[in-house]
Amino acid sequence: MTEASYTYAETEGAPGAPLVFTFHGTGGTEQQFHRFASDLVPGAHVISPRGDVSEHGALRYFRRTGEGVYDMEDLAQRRAAMTGFLKAHVSRLGARRVIALGYSNGANIVAAVALEAPEIFTDLALLHPLIPWAPAPQPGLSGRRILISAGERDPICPAPKTQALVDYFGEQGADVTARWHPGGHEIAHSEIEALSEFLS
Repeated sequence: MTEASYTYAETEGAPGAPLVFTFHGTGGTEQQFHRFASDLVPGAHVISPRGDVSEHGALRYFRRTGEGVYDMEDLAQRRAAMTGFLKAHVSRLGARRVIALGYSNGANIVAAVALEAPEIFTDLALLHPLIPWAPAPQPGLSGRRILISAGERDPICPAPKTQALVDYFGEQGADVTARWHPGGHEIAHSEIEALSEFLS
């Protein structure tokens, strides 16, 4: 897989503006957060890749064999492809601030990339992520700004797994902020407020 394998939306930003990558959840498209990113970071350059895996017609970024059970071989291959895609656009645009905004499956591919190539991003906004393994130490995450938001009763991304990821990022020296709401897998208004504050 190469950079050209991704369909993506792109909005040109002002010279020297931040670059925002957005990543949709399962069943979404590249349009799910594309305009929203421009609202959050006015003037930003925005690139939103479409997941290239179909799960019964629902688009995703990597395969899974069940709820919360990832095909790790497929994830490794698609993480490598996404890493190449992201690096190519960062190089093309020369952005100094590079922000990733991902929800659910989109947050998971972003986190997977950051665990291997943290130098790509300055800021990570991960909404309802699920990393169901214990990541290896990654010193390159030190100093990265990370927002994790989640629902306390999320049946898809259980709170203990989310808290474990929050703790992991903190242990790597990242500047991590966690925002919880009392609900489930839906995006709550308080998360939008947290995003706005985080990216301002």
